Amino acid sequence: MANIGEWENAEPGVKRKIFPPGQHLMMMEVHFEKGAEGYLHRHPHEQMSYCMKGSLEFYIDGQMTILRTGETITIPGDAEHGVKALEPAILLDTFTPLRKDLLGIVED
Repeated sequence: MANIGEWENAEPGVKRKIFPPGQHLMMMEVHFEKGAEGYLHRHPHEQMSYCMKGSLEFYIDGQMTILRTGETITIPGDAEHGVKALEPAILLDTFTPLRKDLLGIVED
């Protein structure tokens, strides 16, 4: 099982804390140093990100969008996406269904 409620390093300059999940929805807080990146990846889960602080460049299926404090962005399931912090930033990410890969749940 993942370290729910504890800070962990994700990528260089990026740390995250996964909150206790519900049955079908989960959240995590992600902190970025200036210039830090969440590398391009994809997953089948729908994601919504809320910028709590700073500004970030989001790349979703080849399109770039700048997200600033107080704004949200939705990432469809299976869309290739990544992010780069333009300044120190904090995101609140939500996912549905549960990201079992992040929760450390192994499926048969």
